[in-house]
Amino acid sequence: MTSLPERRPIIRGEQVYLRPAERDDVPTFVRWFNDADVLRNLEMFAPMSDAAETAWFDRMLAAQGTTDYHFVICLLADARPIGTIGLHEISWKDGTADFGIAIGEKDEWNKGYATDALRAICDFGFGALRLERIGLYVYDGNDAARRVYAKAGFVHEGTLRRAHFARGEHHDVHVMSLLRSEWQEQPRKRGWELG
Repeated sequence: MTSLPERRPIIRGEQVYLRPAERDDVPTFVRWFNDADVLRNLEMFAPMSDAAETAWFDRMLAAQGTTDYHFVICLLADARPIGTIGLHEISWKDGTADFGIAIGEKDEWNKGYATDALRAICDFGFGALRLERIGLYVYDGNDAARRVYAKAGFVHEGTLRRAHFARGEHHDVHVMSLLRSEWQEQPRKRGWELG
């Protein structure tokens, strides 16, 4: 049986919930983003300092609720943070947002938490923000992420050929998205229907 945190989470999945990032989370982010395995499929390419992450936190806080929503992924079982997730570059006019995720705790990889968190943030994006499209970019070779996105209903739209440079060479970038109508057709409970 899953135990919930003291308060009922607002944005949740079946195994995880999403909460706002706090300044106290910065050391955890620095630990996660100074691990080469975690960074392998992200845009970051250099070690992260406490000072740089604090500056990022301040920028993120200023954008929260306007052009971005950034959250910490926590386990429902024990409230432990395991990663970050967000909707970015939100266009309120067009009803679109870009999506990003990182599971920083490597011991929690391949347990379904990323899919659960992705579904939770899509419920938030489509169910609370009235978005029409959530899009993402995934680097060639990141097959695990592509499977997670497909499992959550995201559709491959196209490929940006040789659009990302990492590890000494250029890689393709795949564009995927989920539309409101596709989300509505998913036969599953929404986050607000759980618990």
